[in-house]
Amino acid sequence: MSRSIDDIITAGRRAERRRRAAFASAGAAGLVVAVVAGAFVVPTLGAEQSSPAAPVVAGAAASKPAGAEWPDAEPFTFTFTGYDAGTLHVQDPIVASTAYQIASVYSDRHTSNDKPMTRQEVEEQGDAFLRNRENGKPALWAYLTVYRPGAFDPAKIKDGTNVTVAGRRAVQATLPVGLDPQRPVDGGNKLFAWEYADNAWAAVTSYSDDKATPSFEELGGLVEGLKPSRPTPALVPFTVGYLPDGYVPLQIGTHTTAGLGGIATARAGDYGGATYTKSAVPTTGLTAPYDATEGGIKDGFHISVIPSSSADQTPEPGVTKCSDVADRRVRDGGSGHHGSLVGSFCQIWSADGTVVLEVSTAGRGSTLPRAELEKIAKGITVADVEDESTWTPAVTALRP
Repeated sequence: MSRSIDDIITAGRRAERRRRAAFASAGAAGLVVAVVAGAFVVPTLGAEQSSPAAPVVAGAAASKPAGAEWPDAEPFTFTFTGYDAGTLHVQDPIVASTAYQIASVYSDRHTSNDKPMTRQEVEEQGDAFLRNRENGKPALWAYLTVYRPGAFDPAKIKDGTNVTVAGRRAVQATLPVGLDPQRPVDGGNKLFAWEYADNAWAAVTSYSDDKATPSFEELGGLVEGLKPSRPTPALVPFTVGYLPDGYVPLQIGTHTTAGLGGIATARAGDYGGATYTKSAVPTTGLTAPYDATEGGIKDGFHISVIPSSSADQTPEPGVTKCSDVADRRVRDGGSGHHGSLVGSFCQIWSADGTVVLEVSTAGRGSTLPRAELEKIAKGITVADVEDESTWTPAVTALRP
Protein backbone atom coordinates (compact mmCIF):
# COMPACT_ATOMS: atom_id res chain seq x y z
CA MET A 1 0.00 0.00 0.00
CA SER A 2 2.98 2.33 -0.28
CA ARG A 3 2.54 2.81 -4.00
CA SER A 4 4.11 5.99 -5.31
CA ILE A 5 2.39 8.22 -7.82
CA ASP A 6 4.97 6.96 -10.31
CA ASP A 7 3.54 3.47 -9.73
CA ILE A 8 0.06 4.69 -10.60
CA ILE A 9 1.16 6.40 -13.78
CA THR A 10 3.30 3.35 -14.55
CA ALA A 11 0.25 1.16 -14.21
CA GLY A 12 -1.75 3.46 -16.45
CA ARG A 13 0.66 4.07 -19.30
CA ARG A 14 2.08 0.55 -19.29
CA ALA A 15 -1.09 -1.38 -18.44
CA GLU A 16 -1.84 -2.32 -22.03
CA ARG A 17 1.70 -3.39 -22.92
CA ARG A 18 2.46 -5.25 -19.71
CA ARG A 19 -0.78 -7.18 -19.51
CA ARG A 20 -0.57 -8.18 -23.15
CA ALA A 21 2.96 -9.40 -22.70
CA ALA A 22 1.83 -11.43 -19.70
CA PHE A 23 -1.10 -12.81 -21.65
CA ALA A 24 1.09 -13.77 -24.57
CA SER A 25 3.39 -15.89 -22.44
CA ALA A 26 0.83 -17.08 -19.88
CA GLY A 27 2.83 -15.85 -16.93
CA ALA A 28 6.35 -16.04 -18.31
CA ALA A 29 6.66 -12.30 -17.84
CA GLY A 30 4.67 -12.31 -14.61
CA LEU A 31 1.56 -10.31 -13.90
CA VAL A 32 2.85 -7.16 -12.27
CA VAL A 33 -0.56 -5.52 -12.14
CA ALA A 34 -3.82 -7.25 -11.35
CA VAL A 35 -4.91 -7.69 -14.95
CA VAL A 36 -5.83 -4.25 -16.33
CA ALA A 37 -7.85 -2.09 -13.95
CA GLY A 38 -6.52 -3.59 -10.76
CA ALA A 39 -3.41 -1.52 -11.46
CA PHE A 40 -5.17 1.46 -9.96
CA VAL A 41 -5.80 0.10 -6.47
CA VAL A 42 -4.51 2.77 -4.10
CA PRO A 43 -5.35 3.85 -0.53
CA THR A 44 -8.39 5.95 0.27
CA LEU A 45 -7.84 9.59 -0.54
CA GLY A 46 -6.55 11.91 2.17
CA ALA A 47 -3.82 11.98 4.78
CA GLU A 48 -2.87 13.78 7.96
CA GLN A 49 -2.04 17.39 7.09
CA SER A 50 0.27 19.64 9.06
CA SER A 51 -1.79 22.62 7.95
CA PRO A 52 -4.94 23.00 5.82
CA ALA A 53 -4.71 24.12 2.24
CA ALA A 54 -5.53 27.76 1.69
CA PRO A 55 -9.08 28.20 0.40
CA VAL A 56 -9.62 29.39 -3.12
CA VAL A 57 -12.32 31.81 -2.02
CA ALA A 58 -13.20 32.32 1.62
CA GLY A 59 -16.76 32.95 2.65
CA ALA A 60 -19.91 31.65 4.22
CA ALA A 61 -21.61 28.46 3.11
CA ALA A 62 -22.92 28.72 -0.40
CA SER A 63 -26.56 28.45 -1.29
CA LYS A 64 -27.88 25.63 -3.40
CA PRO A 65 -26.38 25.53 -6.90
CA ALA A 66 -28.26 27.49 -9.51
CA GLY A 67 -28.05 27.31 -13.25
CA ALA A 68 -28.99 25.00 -16.09
CA GLU A 69 -31.11 21.96 -15.29
CA TRP A 70 -29.16 18.68 -15.35
CA PRO A 71 -30.99 15.76 -16.97
CA ASP A 72 -32.05 12.73 -14.95
CA ALA A 73 -30.12 10.32 -17.18
CA GLU A 74 -29.65 6.61 -16.58
CA PRO A 75 -26.20 5.11 -15.87
CA PHE A 76 -23.73 4.70 -18.75
CA THR A 77 -24.86 8.02 -20.22
CA PHE A 78 -22.73 11.10 -20.88
CA THR A 79 -24.34 14.36 -19.76
CA PHE A 80 -21.57 16.90 -20.33
CA THR A 81 -18.95 17.69 -22.96
CA GLY A 82 -15.42 19.02 -22.85
CA TYR A 83 -14.66 22.66 -22.12
CA ASP A 84 -11.76 25.03 -21.48
CA ALA A 85 -10.89 26.93 -18.31
CA GLY A 86 -7.81 29.07 -18.75
CA THR A 87 -4.83 26.79 -19.33
CA LEU A 88 -6.84 23.67 -18.38
CA HIS A 89 -8.83 21.72 -20.94
CA VAL A 90 -11.46 19.17 -19.98
CA GLN A 91 -11.95 16.57 -22.68
CA ASP A 92 -15.21 14.82 -23.56
CA PRO A 93 -15.96 12.04 -21.06
CA ILE A 94 -14.88 8.56 -22.17
CA VAL A 95 -15.62 6.49 -19.04
CA ALA A 96 -19.05 5.98 -17.50
CA SER A 97 -20.27 3.87 -14.61
CA THR A 98 -23.29 3.29 -12.43
CA ALA A 99 -22.26 6.35 -10.37
CA TYR A 100 -20.15 8.76 -12.46
CA GLN A 101 -18.55 9.87 -15.73
CA ILE A 102 -14.83 10.61 -16.16
CA ALA A 103 -12.94 12.86 -18.58
CA SER A 104 -9.23 13.56 -18.97
CA VAL A 105 -7.96 17.05 -18.11
CA TYR A 106 -5.02 18.50 -20.04
CA SER A 107 -2.92 21.57 -19.32
CA ASP A 108 -1.04 23.92 -21.63
CA ARG A 109 1.80 24.05 -19.14
CA HIS A 110 2.19 20.32 -18.55
CA THR A 111 2.91 17.07 -20.33
CA SER A 112 -0.04 14.70 -19.94
CA ASN A 113 0.62 11.09 -18.97
CA ASP A 114 -2.16 9.23 -20.74
CA LYS A 115 -0.41 7.25 -23.45
CA PRO A 116 1.13 3.78 -23.21
CA MET A 117 4.88 3.65 -23.31
CA THR A 118 6.76 2.44 -26.33
CA ARG A 119 9.13 -0.49 -25.92
CA GLN A 120 12.07 1.91 -26.12
CA GLU A 121 10.59 4.14 -23.38
CA VAL A 122 10.08 1.12 -21.16
CA GLU A 123 13.70 0.11 -21.60
CA GLU A 124 15.13 3.60 -21.19
CA GLN A 125 12.88 5.14 -18.56
CA GLY A 126 11.50 2.31 -16.47
CA ASP A 127 8.85 3.50 -14.03
CA ALA A 128 9.97 7.08 -13.45
CA PHE A 129 7.09 8.78 -15.25
CA LEU A 130 6.47 11.87 -13.21
CA ARG A 131 10.18 12.65 -13.15
CA ASN A 132 10.25 12.83 -16.92
CA ARG A 133 9.51 16.08 -18.68
CA GLU A 134 9.05 16.98 -22.31
CA ASN A 135 10.12 20.39 -23.62
CA GLY A 136 10.77 21.51 -20.07
CA LYS A 137 7.14 21.01 -19.01
CA PRO A 138 6.26 19.27 -15.73
CA ALA A 139 4.27 16.04 -16.00
CA LEU A 140 0.60 15.85 -15.10
CA TRP A 141 -2.10 13.19 -14.84
CA ALA A 142 -5.50 14.75 -14.14
CA TYR A 143 -9.13 13.81 -14.61
CA LEU A 144 -12.59 15.18 -13.88
CA THR A 145 -15.17 12.86 -12.33
CA VAL A 146 -18.80 14.00 -12.53
CA TYR A 147 -20.86 12.03 -10.02
CA ARG A 148 -24.55 11.27 -10.19
CA PRO A 149 -26.72 12.96 -7.53
CA GLY A 150 -26.07 11.45 -4.11
CA ALA A 151 -23.03 9.43 -5.21
CA PHE A 152 -20.26 11.64 -3.81
CA ASP A 153 -19.83 12.39 -0.09
CA PRO A 154 -17.64 15.47 0.48
CA ALA A 155 -17.64 14.87 4.25
CA LYS A 156 -15.48 11.77 3.70
CA ILE A 157 -12.58 13.74 2.19
CA LYS A 158 -10.02 13.48 4.97
CA ASP A 159 -8.58 16.83 6.04
CA GLY A 160 -10.58 18.59 3.36
CA THR A 161 -10.98 22.36 3.53
CA ASN A 162 -14.47 23.72 2.84
CA VAL A 163 -14.49 26.70 0.48
CA THR A 164 -16.91 28.60 -1.72
CA VAL A 165 -16.21 29.05 -5.43
CA ALA A 166 -18.51 30.86 -7.86
CA GLY A 167 -21.29 30.57 -5.30
CA ARG A 168 -20.89 26.80 -5.05
CA ARG A 169 -20.00 24.69 -2.06
CA ALA A 170 -16.59 23.12 -2.59
CA VAL A 171 -13.93 21.13 -0.76
CA GLN A 172 -10.22 20.85 -1.47
CA ALA A 173 -7.49 18.59 -0.11
CA THR A 174 -3.83 17.94 -0.66
CA LEU A 175 -3.14 14.23 -1.04
CA PRO A 176 -0.18 12.36 0.47
CA VAL A 177 3.01 11.18 -1.17
CA GLY A 178 2.24 8.04 -3.11
CA LEU A 179 -1.37 8.36 -1.87
CA ASP A 180 -0.14 6.55 1.25
CA PRO A 181 -2.07 7.78 4.34
CA GLN A 182 1.01 7.15 6.49
CA ARG A 183 3.16 9.60 4.51
CA PRO A 184 3.16 13.44 4.44
CA VAL A 185 1.17 15.38 1.90
CA ASP A 186 2.60 16.21 -1.49
CA GLY A 187 1.71 19.63 -2.84
CA GLY A 188 1.49 18.26 -6.38
CA ASN A 189 -1.32 15.85 -5.45
CA LYS A 190 -4.62 17.71 -5.24
CA LEU A 191 -8.34 17.02 -5.08
CA PHE A 192 -10.88 19.77 -5.70
CA ALA A 193 -14.62 18.99 -5.62
CA TRP A 194 -17.70 21.18 -5.95
CA GLU A 195 -21.48 20.86 -5.90
CA TYR A 196 -22.53 21.41 -9.50
CA ALA A 197 -26.22 20.70 -8.83
CA ASP A 198 -28.32 19.95 -5.77
CA ASN A 199 -26.60 17.02 -3.95
CA ALA A 200 -24.51 16.32 -7.06
CA TRP A 201 -20.73 16.80 -7.03
CA ALA A 202 -17.87 16.90 -9.50
CA ALA A 203 -14.22 16.39 -8.54
CA VAL A 204 -10.97 17.07 -10.35
CA THR A 205 -8.00 14.97 -9.27
CA SER A 206 -4.55 16.24 -10.21
CA TYR A 207 -1.15 14.53 -9.86
CA SER A 208 1.66 16.86 -10.92
CA ASP A 209 5.39 16.86 -10.35
CA ASP A 210 5.18 20.64 -10.00
CA LYS A 211 3.81 21.34 -6.53
CA ALA A 212 2.62 24.81 -7.52
CA THR A 213 0.64 23.90 -10.64
CA PRO A 214 -2.13 23.37 -11.25
CA SER A 215 -3.02 25.43 -8.17
CA PHE A 216 -6.31 25.09 -6.28
CA GLU A 217 -7.27 28.42 -7.80
CA GLU A 218 -6.73 27.03 -11.30
CA LEU A 219 -8.65 23.85 -10.47
CA GLY A 220 -11.45 26.01 -9.07
CA GLY A 221 -11.62 27.68 -12.47
CA LEU A 222 -13.28 24.51 -13.79
CA VAL A 223 -16.43 25.19 -11.75
CA GLU A 224 -18.27 27.61 -14.00
CA GLY A 225 -17.49 25.78 -17.23
CA LEU A 226 -19.21 22.52 -16.30
CA LYS A 227 -22.62 22.62 -18.01
CA PRO A 228 -25.18 19.94 -18.89
CA SER A 229 -25.42 18.72 -22.46
CA ARG A 230 -27.93 16.57 -24.27
CA PRO A 231 -27.74 13.07 -22.72
CA THR A 232 -25.73 10.77 -24.98
CA PRO A 233 -25.63 7.01 -24.42
CA ALA A 234 -22.10 5.67 -24.03
CA LEU A 235 -21.35 3.34 -26.94
CA VAL A 236 -19.23 0.19 -26.88
CA PRO A 237 -17.98 -1.81 -29.90
CA PHE A 238 -19.39 -5.15 -28.74
CA THR A 239 -22.44 -6.92 -27.34
CA VAL A 240 -22.45 -9.57 -24.62
CA GLY A 241 -24.11 -12.92 -25.24
CA TYR A 242 -23.41 -14.72 -21.96
CA LEU A 243 -22.93 -13.67 -18.34
CA PRO A 244 -22.30 -15.92 -15.33
CA ASP A 245 -24.98 -15.73 -12.65
CA GLY A 246 -24.68 -12.75 -10.34
CA TYR A 247 -22.31 -10.60 -12.40
CA VAL A 248 -23.42 -7.05 -13.17
CA PRO A 249 -21.83 -4.24 -15.23
CA LEU A 250 -19.95 -1.60 -13.24
CA GLN A 251 -18.18 0.74 -15.69
CA ILE A 252 -17.27 1.12 -19.34
CA GLY A 253 -14.86 2.91 -21.61
CA THR A 254 -15.67 4.14 -25.09
CA HIS A 255 -12.68 4.57 -27.43
CA THR A 256 -10.66 3.38 -24.44
CA THR A 257 -10.73 0.59 -21.88
CA ALA A 258 -12.86 0.80 -18.74
CA GLY A 259 -12.26 2.83 -15.59
CA LEU A 260 -9.11 4.69 -14.60
CA GLY A 261 -7.12 2.31 -16.80
CA GLY A 262 -8.93 3.87 -19.73
CA ILE A 263 -8.26 7.40 -18.49
CA ALA A 264 -4.56 6.67 -18.03
CA THR A 265 -4.33 5.32 -21.60
CA ALA A 266 -6.86 7.70 -23.17
CA ARG A 267 -4.74 8.22 -26.30
CA ALA A 268 -3.74 4.59 -26.76
CA GLY A 269 -6.19 4.02 -29.61
CA ASP A 270 -8.18 1.29 -27.83
CA TYR A 271 -11.77 0.73 -28.91
CA GLY A 272 -13.78 -0.05 -25.79
CA GLY A 273 -14.16 -2.04 -22.63
CA ALA A 274 -16.26 -2.89 -19.59
CA THR A 275 -15.81 -4.08 -16.02
CA TYR A 276 -18.24 -6.40 -14.22
CA THR A 277 -18.45 -7.35 -10.55
CA LYS A 278 -20.01 -10.32 -8.79
CA SER A 279 -22.53 -8.15 -7.00
CA ALA A 280 -23.56 -4.52 -7.20
CA VAL A 281 -21.16 -2.08 -5.50
CA PRO A 282 -22.24 0.99 -3.52
CA THR A 283 -23.43 3.93 -5.60
CA THR A 284 -23.37 6.40 -2.71
CA GLY A 285 -20.75 7.60 -0.24
CA LEU A 286 -17.97 7.69 -2.84
CA THR A 287 -14.89 9.93 -2.74
CA ALA A 288 -13.14 8.52 -5.83
CA PRO A 289 -13.75 6.20 -8.81
CA TYR A 290 -14.17 2.54 -7.90
CA ASP A 291 -10.72 1.44 -9.02
CA ALA A 292 -8.95 4.28 -7.20
CA THR A 293 -9.66 2.95 -3.72
CA GLU A 294 -8.55 -0.17 -1.91
CA GLY A 295 -11.00 -3.00 -2.43
CA GLY A 296 -13.19 -0.93 -4.73
CA ILE A 297 -13.48 -3.78 -7.24
CA LYS A 298 -13.84 -7.35 -6.04
CA ASP A 299 -14.47 -10.61 -7.83
CA GLY A 300 -15.09 -9.35 -11.32
CA PHE A 301 -13.89 -9.43 -14.89
CA HIS A 302 -12.89 -7.04 -17.66
CA ILE A 303 -13.78 -6.96 -21.34
CA SER A 304 -11.42 -5.06 -23.64
CA VAL A 305 -11.45 -4.58 -27.40
CA ILE A 306 -8.07 -3.31 -28.56
CA PRO A 307 -6.03 -2.96 -31.76
CA SER A 308 -3.41 -5.66 -32.25
CA SER A 309 -1.01 -2.95 -33.39
CA SER A 310 -0.53 -1.92 -29.76
CA ALA A 311 -0.21 -5.48 -28.48
CA ASP A 312 3.19 -6.79 -27.48
CA GLN A 313 3.06 -9.97 -29.48
CA THR A 314 2.70 -11.13 -33.06
CA PRO A 315 -0.92 -11.17 -34.28
CA GLU A 316 -2.56 -14.59 -34.37
CA PRO A 317 -5.47 -14.25 -36.81
CA GLY A 318 -8.54 -16.25 -35.81
CA VAL A 319 -6.90 -17.76 -32.71
CA THR A 320 -8.58 -18.14 -29.31
CA LYS A 321 -6.16 -18.46 -26.39
CA CYS A 322 -7.02 -18.85 -22.70
CA SER A 323 -4.54 -19.20 -19.83
CA ASP A 324 -4.02 -18.81 -16.12
CA VAL A 325 -1.45 -16.30 -14.90
CA ALA A 326 0.66 -16.93 -11.81
CA ASP A 327 2.31 -14.29 -9.66
CA ARG A 328 6.05 -14.86 -10.06
CA ARG A 329 6.74 -12.68 -7.04
CA VAL A 330 5.47 -15.48 -4.78
CA ARG A 331 7.92 -18.37 -4.78
CA ASP A 332 7.87 -21.78 -3.19
CA GLY A 333 10.97 -21.91 -0.98
CA GLY A 334 13.08 -20.31 -3.70
CA SER A 335 12.55 -23.27 -6.01
CA GLY A 336 11.62 -21.00 -8.87
CA HIS A 337 8.11 -22.41 -9.25
CA HIS A 338 5.25 -20.00 -9.74
CA GLY A 339 3.45 -19.11 -6.55
CA SER A 340 -0.12 -17.90 -6.21
CA LEU A 341 -2.54 -17.81 -9.11
CA VAL A 342 -3.59 -14.20 -9.62
CA GLY A 343 -5.87 -14.39 -12.62
CA SER A 344 -7.01 -15.89 -15.86
CA PHE A 345 -7.63 -14.45 -19.30
CA CYS A 346 -8.91 -15.26 -22.77
CA GLN A 347 -7.94 -13.60 -26.05
CA ILE A 348 -9.79 -13.92 -29.33
CA TRP A 349 -8.07 -12.49 -32.41
CA SER A 350 -10.09 -11.24 -35.36
CA ALA A 351 -9.85 -13.21 -38.58
CA ASP A 352 -7.48 -10.64 -40.08
CA GLY A 353 -5.44 -10.31 -36.90
CA THR A 354 -6.02 -6.57 -36.48
CA VAL A 355 -8.29 -6.61 -33.41
CA VAL A 356 -8.04 -8.48 -30.10
CA LEU A 357 -10.92 -9.20 -27.72
CA GLU A 358 -9.68 -9.84 -24.17
CA VAL A 359 -11.65 -11.09 -21.17
CA SER A 360 -9.74 -11.24 -17.90
CA THR A 361 -10.42 -11.57 -14.18
CA ALA A 362 -10.54 -8.38 -12.11
CA GLY A 363 -10.17 -7.43 -8.48
CA ARG A 364 -9.21 -9.39 -5.43
CA GLY A 365 -10.82 -12.72 -4.67
CA SER A 366 -11.90 -13.49 -8.21
CA THR A 367 -13.77 -16.79 -8.36
CA LEU A 368 -14.33 -17.03 -12.10
CA PRO A 369 -12.68 -20.15 -13.57
CA ARG A 370 -10.94 -19.98 -16.91
CA ALA A 371 -13.72 -22.00 -18.55
CA GLU A 372 -16.24 -19.29 -17.65
CA LEU A 373 -14.00 -16.57 -19.07
CA GLU A 374 -13.79 -18.49 -22.31
CA LYS A 375 -17.57 -18.85 -22.41
CA ILE A 376 -17.98 -15.10 -21.86
CA ALA A 377 -15.42 -14.32 -24.57
CA LYS A 378 -17.00 -16.63 -27.13
CA GLY A 379 -20.41 -15.10 -26.44
CA ILE A 380 -19.25 -11.57 -27.32
CA THR A 381 -19.95 -10.13 -30.76
CA VAL A 382 -17.48 -7.44 -31.83
CA ALA A 383 -18.78 -4.67 -34.08
CA ASP A 384 -16.88 -2.90 -36.84
CA VAL A 385 -14.38 -1.06 -34.65
CA GLU A 386 -13.81 1.57 -37.35
CA ASP A 387 -17.52 2.34 -37.82
CA GLU A 388 -19.14 3.76 -34.69
CA SER A 389 -22.57 3.51 -36.33
CA THR A 390 -22.34 -0.25 -35.70
CA TRP A 391 -21.64 0.21 -31.96
CA THR A 392 -24.30 -0.34 -29.29
CA PRO A 393 -25.37 1.76 -26.27
CA ALA A 394 -23.73 0.24 -23.22
CA VAL A 395 -26.94 -0.07 -21.28
CA THR A 396 -28.13 -2.54 -23.94
CA ALA A 397 -24.82 -4.11 -24.98
CA LEU A 398 -23.72 -5.15 -21.49
CA ARG A 399 -26.49 -7.68 -20.90
CA PRO A 400 -27.46 -10.72 -23.01
